[in-house]
Amino acid sequence: MQIHAGQYKGRRIKTVKNLPYRPTTSIVRKSLFDILHNISGKTVLDLYAGSGVIGFEAASRGAKEVTFVESSLRVNSLLKINSTGFDKVNLFFVKQDVLRFLDPPGSYDIIFADPPYNYELLDELIPKVISSLRSSGVFILESSPREFSIPPTRVKDYGDSQLTFWENN
Repeated sequence: MQIHAGQYKGRRIKTVKNLPYRPTTSIVRKSLFDILHNISGKTVLDLYAGSGVIGFEAASRGAKEVTFVESSLRVNSLLKINSTGFDKVNLFFVKQDVLRFLDPPGSYDIIFADPPYNYELLDELIPKVISSLRSSGVFILESSPREFSIPPTRVKDYGDSQLTFWENN
């Protein structure tokens, strides 16, 4: 897996097959960043970070700060290994459950979450994440196709993956 654009374009992100995550596909990542357009100077929160490819792509495309939240110690170790050389952006790594991390809410421009597809706490997660958005911020959830109790501003389907967007206007 590699970064598509920005100052670290072409850089490979290491993954391990038997770790508990499912990296966002290349086509979904490209579409996501095409939709977001210019993210220079933004603060990004990558929840259920897994391989961290979304956060690293954001760092490559000019985000000023990226925070990765992942509960697995092994996955956090891999995130830190992959962060070597990202010296023009502030990267933070948090080993914690996402819902606990969001209490109290922080303040971010872009929040991306990719929980396991069978995750049962989405109705609890979504309002907590939205409350962590800055004015004009955007929350993107990657999941299997589904409906949500809080209406999104945009939905994009990619086979068995769906990107759902909420904006804080």
